[in-house]
Amino acid sequence: MSQIYLFNKPYGVLTQFTDRHGRPTLADYIDVPAIYPAGRLDKDSEGLLLLTDDGKLQQAISDPAFKLAKTYHVQVEGIPDDGAIEKLRKGVKLKDGMTRPAEVERIEGEPHGLWQRNPPIRYRASVADCWLMITIREGRNRQVRRMTAAVGHPTLRLIRYAIGDITLSGLQPGQLKQLAQEEVSRVMSALPERSISKKKKHRVYKKRRR
Repeated sequence: MSQIYLFNKPYGVLTQFTDRHGRPTLADYIDVPAIYPAGRLDKDSEGLLLLTDDGKLQQAISDPAFKLAKTYHVQVEGIPDDGAIEKLRKGVKLKDGMTRPAEVERIEGEPHGLWQRNPPIRYRASVADCWLMITIREGRNRQVRRMTAAVGHPTLRLIRYAIGDITLSGLQPGQLKQLAQEEVSRVMSALPERSISKKKKHRVYKKRRR
């Protein structure tokens, strides 16, 4: 049976197990052999990362073609008006084209269970900020940050809260949690079925130096 682990990636940690420049990586927190990240999370972003030993599952979670929902708690500069929220929902024009429609809601106050970031964000006393919950089903590079910037509200802090139905709830930064087998089965049954070529399977795993 496949294994799935949930990890709350802290700010500043690379989504890989080695780095020739000596920067913080997953190896500083995770000592489980033969599991690999299903997708990436930028160094300056925080939150939910899934790791698995199943190549097919790894691709189904990470490949944007599967359109698996990914939900983010996003702290933005300024207070977006209804027009800005509607633009995010319908899709905004980026350099690489229009984004797909997104689910966007304002969060009153701060997200539940929010932890302090280290280092903290840089506040500007003269500029208000607020939190949004944004769900997308595509995976362009730094997409959420570019989306909020495109409507005039740069992202100050970005936390991935959920991938599909799997959430970060109760997991503190740097903590790793293995899903029970019944939960793994539920996750796998919820993923869309799609054939994966042998060529893609061979590309899924990257050798990790221990």
